[in-house]
Amino acid sequence: MEIYELLKEHTDEHIHKTADLLMGQMASIGGPNAYDNIITVIRASMAEGSKAHTFVAEDNGRILGTAFLNVQLSLMKGGNFVWLNDLFVHVDHRNQGIAKKLLLHIVHWAEQHDMKGIELETGVNNQATKALYNSLGFYDVVSKRYGFQF
Repeated sequence: MEIYELLKEHTDEHIHKTADLLMGQMASIGGPNAYDNIITVIRASMAEGSKAHTFVAEDNGRILGTAFLNVQLSLMKGGNFVWLNDLFVHVDHRNQGIAKKLLLHIVHWAEQHDMKGIELETGVNNQATKALYNSLGFYDVVSKRYGFQF
């Protein structure tokens, strides 16, 4: 298995395979334009100078998992940090260490790019995911997240 970042030299096939995988997560919450939105965002993350990044775990030409993140600037952290928006593994390939490998890849990427930390959000009842994060040194941050959508 290979883990890599989708960059501008990757083909439409890579983009569509990643979007197909993400539809497994987004179909029920992404609305009627979910697939087109995913394609648009992946393409934007591949653009030169983008603060967004898409990583994939590929095995024998099949995308098994993906992670999507944004680099953000924080006064409290005193610099850039990673906000991990999505970490998703195909349902048929879960519990095989793919999410852990993707997450470790992101940790190393963040270190190499002088990030001040990584933050993410998960469901309060998602015990398996919380156990994965805790096993890698992530810790609970007590907060309440709010949103506004146009």
